[in-house]
Amino acid sequence: MHETILILDFGSQYTQLIARRVREAGVYSEIHPCTIPTEEVEAMNPKGVILSGGPCSVYDAEAPQLDGNLLSLTRDDGSRVPVLGICYGLQAMAHLLGGDVESAERREFGRAEIQFPDADGVSDLFAGVPSGSTVWMSHGDHLTALPEGYEIIANTENAPVAAVRNLEDPHYGVQFHPEVVHTDFGRQILENFAYKICGCEGDWTPASFIEERTAAIRETVGDRHVILGLSGGVDSSVAAALIHRAIGDQLHCIFVNNGLLRKGEWEQVQATFRGHFHMDLHAIDATDRFLEALDGVIDPEEKRVLIGNTFIDVFEAQTDEIADELGHRPDFLAQGTLYPDVIESVSFKGPSATIKTHHNVGGLPEQLNFDLIEPFRELFKDEVREIGRLLDVPGEIVGRHPFPGPGLAIRILGDVTRERLDLLREADAIFINELRENDLYDEVWQAFAVLLPVQSVGVMGDERTYENVVAIRAVTSVDGMTADWAHLPHEFLGHVANRIVNEVPGINRSVYDITSKPPATIEWE
Repeated sequence: MHETILILDFGSQYTQLIARRVREAGVYSEIHPCTIPTEEVEAMNPKGVILSGGPCSVYDAEAPQLDGNLLSLTRDDGSRVPVLGICYGLQAMAHLLGGDVESAERREFGRAEIQFPDADGVSDLFAGVPSGSTVWMSHGDHLTALPEGYEIIANTENAPVAAVRNLEDPHYGVQFHPEVVHTDFGRQILENFAYKICGCEGDWTPASFIEERTAAIRETVGDRHVILGLSGGVDSSVAAALIHRAIGDQLHCIFVNNGLLRKGEWEQVQATFRGHFHMDLHAIDATDRFLEALDGVIDPEEKRVLIGNTFIDVFEAQTDEIADELGHRPDFLAQGTLYPDVIESVSFKGPSATIKTHHNVGGLPEQLNFDLIEPFRELFKDEVREIGRLLDVPGEIVGRHPFPGPGLAIRILGDVTRERLDLLREADAIFINELRENDLYDEVWQAFAVLLPVQSVGVMGDERTYENVVAIRAVTSVDGMTADWAHLPHEFLGHVANRIVNEVPGINRSVYDITSKPPATIEWE
């Protein structure tokens, strides 16, 4: 069992970042809702607990409150379990213990310079953090009176209480957000908490995960069989590589060509998983079936439903064929569920929000009656990419940008036809290839082309044209929740536009989308 730091979620938009930063320090972390019973926390035997920020005021009628028993948890040696409260987490801790939390006259959002009142006695939490370095504030309330037994260990110009500690127990609180990149030494602060205060040794690595999970899969599956819906994306591809490492030919991958894939993807996935990994890959070209279902469909949600239902039918039919070959149905369904999907099921979204149950079976109906194997339920995308590299998954797959489940159908605004798909594939391939050639592909979170349902007048070869318009889009992001349009060089964009218009017959205009998320979404549909 790995040493673990638990993060209790009070609804902060940054909660996932806390977990990622702790894991980057080599310490396993898990996120649980702030409503988790303290006895369950105790049963997990954490090395430390972090209380996240949140949008509420501690005085709101339905604001989440901290269970006082959490601050009394002890380790096997009788010492207190360390606790770090961040922003609302600090305020909830102070409010519980009799401190005063009030609405600040000057709300503090953005950068501030941290100062330490005792330069000679900087606490373990701030070891290696220079006075005057930048921290990121985002709060309307602040502490005006400390609980008994606490002292101030940092301040800023607008926040006399920027950080506190308990004089006897390893309980700390910070008013700022160390988990965001805007806090200069935020990673150092969280590492200090994990190592200097919690006493962690750092036993969480991708390599150790591979060894442990391979053994666990082998033990769970035994001599039985597993099917996996392979899309060619990062999550399913790395899951296939890991499970194949564990059980070899007992894994059966199903790869469905829905006719909505990117250029060359049908061939690439087969070459990688049949040729490179020598997996049992069942590749089904169902292009005609999907395009018939999509004929004349304009509404994006209707496209999604039709694509999902058609995929289920194709997947079930192929599963039956595999069952006939084996003489019995496979026992397990594997999928690349990631930790953010799991967190979404349990995270605390606010006092009036409902907690939804997690279902992520690739759109497959429950009556298929498989046991699930989800090897990446505890992992973030960047961790899966690193595991993929260690498993020798080719870089063009493990580093691939996100791609929507409905494929190019929702990047064609309007009717989806073979002709329009061919146009979009060619334009998209030119854009992506140029990003790679100019070392820009890894600089953006996601990039793609969109075929618009309009035509424009142009002049080509001294003749008037009236042809299609394509939009190209590239965004930068950390997790896809928010995104900014990528500020690609003008010369590069001009070159891409020229290539698309000159090399793709039927397109005579290219535009660049410079809208951020919000207000727009990353995809157009």
